[in-house]
Amino acid sequence: MADNVKATPLHDRVIVKPAKAEEKTAGGIIIPDTAKEKPLTGIVVAAGPGKKDEPVTVKSGDKVLFGKYAGTEFRYENQELLIMRESDILAIL
Repeated sequence: MADNVKATPLHDRVIVKPAKAEEKTAGGIIIPDTAKEKPLTGIVVAAGPGKKDEPVTVKSGDKVLFGKYAGTEFRYENQELLIMRESDILAIL
């Protein structure tokens, strides 16, 4: 489940905790750090209230799929997090 983050994003912004990168392939080969791909899924930690006429549709705890280069990485309370617009989220899984 999502960790308790005290930060509240503004407007249509969403804070997402990205999933861990894969350590091994299906065949058991260990992937080195330099070859790991950025994860495309994560858990919503916090969501803003939305725009004036468009409320945010995701909520804390939702597992989401987002674009490869979506969001801005930042560190908060010793956690690696992403902040992005709700429109950068492709699907709720």
